[in-house]
Amino acid sequence: MMVLITYDVETATLAGARRLRRVAKECQNYGQRVQNSVFECVLTEAQYAMLRNKITSLIDEEKDSVRFYFLGNNWNNRVEFVGRKTSFDVTSELII
Repeated sequence: MMVLITYDVETATLAGARRLRRVAKECQNYGQRVQNSVFECVLTEAQYAMLRNKITSLIDEEKDSVRFYFLGNNWNNRVEFVGRKTSFDVTSELII
């Protein structure tokens, strides 16, 4: 399933900046950044549960927020973009 993850982490303090980097790094482990604080992730339910738990443990729930949008398995028909395409096809094989 495609999950769109957006987050807003308070960065006025060094601890907040550290949380922001950690949340972004965790999201990068599962998907691709499509905007500064927005990631597209193709996940199984188990991967989603692990990612959600990890992000929840990283943020300060009184200062930060994270949103998970579920686009489902038929997400290709639900995602539209305009402008320069800077992302890769998340369903194709990735050679590292």
